[in-house]
Amino acid sequence: MIYVVIPIFNESKNIPNLKIELFSILQNESLFYVFSDDGSNDGTREVVENEFGSENCIVLGDGINRGPGYAFNVGFEWVLSNSKNSNDIVATIESDCTSDVTLLPKMIVISRLGFDIVLASVYAQGGSLEKTNFIRKLISSIANLIMRFLFNIKCQTLSSFYRVYTIDVLKRIKAANKLLIKETGFICMLEILHKAIKLNASVIELPTTLKSSKRIGKSKMKVIKTSLKYLSYLIKNAF
Repeated sequence: MIYVVIPIFNESKNIPNLKIELFSILQNESLFYVFSDDGSNDGTREVVENEFGSENCIVLGDGINRGPGYAFNVGFEWVLSNSKNSNDIVATIESDCTSDVTLLPKMIVISRLGFDIVLASVYAQGGSLEKTNFIRKLISSIANLIMRFLFNIKCQTLSSFYRVYTIDVLKRIKAANKLLIKETGFICMLEILHKAIKLNASVIELPTTLKSSKRIGKSKMKVIKTSLKYLSYLIKNAF
């Protein structure tokens, strides 16, 4: 089974296009969609239920907005509680259609070759950020550089939502920590990657383009708030 974990927050306009893209790939695979709603108030939950149905989909969440880290943790915990096979795979993807889903079949194949985590990386050779302003690119590049150096992480992209995990690596992270993800904000992706690498997880990156032009509406990430969270995480974990 491939579980596709998707955090959602006020993405009602993007969900129909996301469905079209996801339903066009991996048609010979067993897929189950796990949407983790972070307190949407624009009807996103209802749109997901209408578009994806209930047979191979569940929408989680208690209606409270806490952040993508909390939403991811809820989704991962549901998968760990419901997975029945040690060969299951967990894919995580953006809900706003900015992830290039045509890369996902290749990520799945590479995961099955024995890699614990496959990262879709905008900073790997051949990757790029589409229509992203200079300040955001600069802050992202500096943050990635500092965190890679201080935590001895060899990956180029640390914060992308777009990944594939084996069920085994998630179980190992959970066994070694009280929570899979403690951070509630966007830094959650660095946190779980950092935990995985400390457990000697095998990680590989594939280049991708973050397609911001396909998003309807604005990004939910607040640059200043997220930058401060990176600084806080650095102080708590590197010194």
